Formats: sequence, C-alpha cells, structure tokens
Amino acid sequence: MIDPVPYKPEEEGVWPPTLFPPYTSTVKRAPRQPLVYIPQTLSEVTGPVYGHSKLAVDDHDLTKHHKGEPLGERIIVTGRVLGDDGCPVPNTLVEIWQCNAAGRYRHHGDQHDAPLDPNFSGGGRVLTDAQGNYKFITIKPGAYPWRNHQNAWRPAHIHFSLFGPAFVTRLVTQMFFPGDPLLALDPIMMSVPDPVARDRMICKFDIGLTKPEWALGYRHDIVLRGRNATPMEH
Repeated sequence: MIDPVPYKPEEEGVWPPTLFPPYTSTVKRAPRQPLVYIPQTLSEVTGPVYGHSKLAVDDHDLTKHHKGEPLGERIIVTGRVLGDDGCPVPNTLVEIWQCNAAGRYRHHGDQHDAPLDPNFSGGGRVLTDAQGNYKFITIKPGAYPWRNHQNAWRPAHIHFSLFGPAFVTRLVTQMFFPGDPLLALDPIMMSVPDPVARDRMICKFDIGLTKPEWALGYRHDIVLRGRNATPMEH
C-alpha cells in the first residue's frame, strides 16, 4: 500500500481568482458557492501515465507538420519542468497550442480578420527528459483582438498544458514574451495578484539558445506547485 503524500498548499497571491471582473468571462463562469474541499487520495497523487508510442518524432517541431515552411519568426522555446521541491519532473507530457504569426488560431471559433497559414496548425507536444527538460521549435505568435473590452488585444502568448507526476499537479498556463507593451493591459495577465508571480509567466530571451541565422531562443522554466509555482488558469 502506497501512502499518499500531500502537496504543499498554494502560495497566497500566485493564483488568479476565479472571479476577476476585468476578465469578463469569469463573471459568468466563476463558482457562486464556496468550494468544497476534497481530501487527497492515491488517485490524485499518482498518474497519469503516457506511452512514448503516442508521440511522433516531430511533434515538438511545429514548423514540420506540413509540406511547406510556416510564415513568421521562427523561435526555439526550451526550459525545465520542476516540482514544488525544485526537483526536475522527468518523462511528463508537455503540450502547447498557439495562434499563427498573424494572430489567428486554426479553430472554427476564431473568425477574426487575419489570414490562416496553410503550413501552421499551432499545436505540439513533447515528453520531458530525465532532467525535466523540454524543447519546442515554433513560430512567434501574433497579437489578436478578443472583444473582452473596448479595443482589447491579447499579447503574444503560447498556451502550455502539463500534467506533472499527478492529476493535482496539472497546470494550464500561458507563456508571454518580454517587453510586450500589451502585457500591462491584459486582464488575464493582470488577474495574477503578485507581480513577482506574473514575471514567472514571461519567458527570458537567451542568446545562448539562439541558433545563428535560423531562430531566436527563449528559456521558460515551469514550476508545478509551491512557493515558486507558475500561475495557472482556473
């Protein structure tokens, strides 16, 4: 019999509230009753497990999913997935999805006036290695309007989904880019109360990761829980 080990509580100010009126969608979907605490059991602190056979060789390279090259600025995004104790989380599934360089998703729900790229689908996935490292090759996404408020634009971002070692450590978050003037105007980014925690959602440019005459490199470490956790979406 395995003894479930409880996880450290979430740090105050790291997670965005479920109700944040400037982000108008939360007004309708936020819970109206107090949340019910469910004690952790073995099913929450173990699994899920993914087989290597489910991943294709080029799933991490979003520029190779079609016959031609996608339009836009090619980038390399890499980093480590860490647990609340700072240890690497190996062999865990990391998934990303994003819009194209013009700011449009390949999704029926996105009908705004920007072109689709026939050579870019916007989705990728990879398993972390023994040291918790992951790596994606993709195109820098564009900004896009989203009708949350007057003249609302989302800053360039990439969505991340990680499962970690257990269901309770699943993280869905967004990675932003440094120096974007839209960050301070974005209700989703600003829904995170702690400015230090907000900074953990912004990747770092790394000239050492940059491949000459080919792609800029960005580093983005992700912490699943604990004091230094990356803020997640509720």
